[in-house]
Amino acid sequence: MKKSLIILIVVFITGCNKTDEFLAKLPIDKFTDETFWNSESSVRTFAWEFYPTYFTGYASGFDLTWGGYFWGEQLNDDFAPTVPAEYSTVVPEKSLGKFDWSFANIKRANLFIERIPKVPMSDDAKKHWLGVGRFFRAMEYASKVKRFGDFPWISRTLSENDDSELYKERDPRTLVMDSVLVDFKFASSNVRITDKESGPNQLTVNRDVVLAFMSRLFLFEGTWQKYIEKNDAKAKEYLESAKWAADEIIKSGRYTVAPGYRALFNSLNLAGNPEIIMYRMYEVGYLTHSLNSYVNKLSQNGASKSAVESYLAADGLPISVSQVYQGDKNIKDFMKNRDPRMHETFADSLRLNGLDGNFSTTGYVVYKFLNEEIKDKNEGNSNLNNTDAPVIRYGEVLMNYAEACAELGNLIQEDLDKSINALRNRAGVKMPRLQIIGGLPAVNGKVFDDPVRDKTVPSLIWEIRRERRVELMMEGFRNSDLRRWKKLNYIDMNRNPDINRGAWIDKTKYPKTLSVTLEGNKSQGYIIPATKIRTFDNDKYYLFPLPADQLRLYKDRNASLNQNPGW
Repeated sequence: MKKSLIILIVVFITGCNKTDEFLAKLPIDKFTDETFWNSESSVRTFAWEFYPTYFTGYASGFDLTWGGYFWGEQLNDDFAPTVPAEYSTVVPEKSLGKFDWSFANIKRANLFIERIPKVPMSDDAKKHWLGVGRFFRAMEYASKVKRFGDFPWISRTLSENDDSELYKERDPRTLVMDSVLVDFKFASSNVRITDKESGPNQLTVNRDVVLAFMSRLFLFEGTWQKYIEKNDAKAKEYLESAKWAADEIIKSGRYTVAPGYRALFNSLNLAGNPEIIMYRMYEVGYLTHSLNSYVNKLSQNGASKSAVESYLAADGLPISVSQVYQGDKNIKDFMKNRDPRMHETFADSLRLNGLDGNFSTTGYVVYKFLNEEIKDKNEGNSNLNNTDAPVIRYGEVLMNYAEACAELGNLIQEDLDKSINALRNRAGVKMPRLQIIGGLPAVNGKVFDDPVRDKTVPSLIWEIRRERRVELMMEGFRNSDLRRWKKLNYIDMNRNPDINRGAWIDKTKYPKTLSVTLEGNKSQGYIIPATKIRTFDNDKYYLFPLPADQLRLYKDRNASLNQNPGW
């Protein structure tokens, strides 16, 4: 199966500009806008151009700036690097990056949508591809809103003379997201469940991919409206959309929780995995990445004490109240009697600076993404890694469903049983069921409340957020989650000192080559990775600044473009 799809992957799904070259270099007298759109095959070819932008996987080459691993999203409370990432305090001069202030993908999606009705193909095919086009337009606009807030909504292709549209004022965030929701609803009704001509379901856009991303994006926007905009009506509408989309996938019965948790992230072949809704395929010699190498050979920005202590004890209780928790003075004891997902995410031994070349800044070692079969082979090193990458999986959809229900205030035991408890029942995990008693979290019929929780967060919501953090650990969600919950204050090291703490060690038991700093410069205690303390004291960081060159461009055109608050 892999070999037969190599050309598809390399030409259409890589991020190496192969498609740009392919589209640009054909003779212009034989390949024009008028001659290209002549079959469903040409429509499918055009659609591949969107894939590397929205389905990044583990990226390619040495690129680790993608959102799925901690080198790409360090600005959260899961990581404790020696040099903490900071929000830039400076407005960028130019628009940079594929998700910055750019309309290229919007124009591409609008062009795609406008051309499809004219292509000679069946009505079913036209509906499917219109749905795909509107899905990609919705994905692009959702990314713009997530970054900048208000953004100009443009639903048609524009010429260079359409100044009134090209330089229109930003539309309100809710107007844009209402339009995004309309696009998602159309796509969810018209995109095929299976598009056999494009390839296997798990590699290409189908209805389930649309619904899964709908659950992700509208969970973000629903909670953003609830906690930041304080717009309860829109919060309810968007959260209900997230819940509906997730429930559609659950009810379809096409996916189940896979028996191997770590196999979702370190597998050489994800084809047929029952939990994978979409993945990105890698192949030696054609498309590879470097994630396996980083968790195998190089030093890591280690997980924080906050992150590793978020895992429950084996009795289903927080370690702050559990009777089976063994303490943190020894890594073996620390991981004993804990949620098995902790063992699938972190190694049960420490790697310390001065003793290990591939040390962790906190001692705690991430190995969720490591494939032992290739770790000593060529493909396990450098940028030659060929483990497949999940793009979106059923486990996330189940978490989206549970959180949407809870935020809507209508979570019942049945909802927990088909979402969080389905994940806890995973083979190899088998954690106790989470229960609701009197609106509070419970295990084995007994209500509990974590004494170290954020007291501004209700106990049940706290436990659902904990479950999400654990299930999706290191997958690139944490910064986005903190933003939409209005909890970026968690990244402040003064207010949350456990994010700058690592493992507890006794330095006297190690060789003198050990190079770590312990709290209070004592011989025993928690590793303190960073000497510079990061603070968070400005809510302007919930939105990104508009680039200065765009502000000047609009001004030169006598158009209005206002900077985001605080910038």
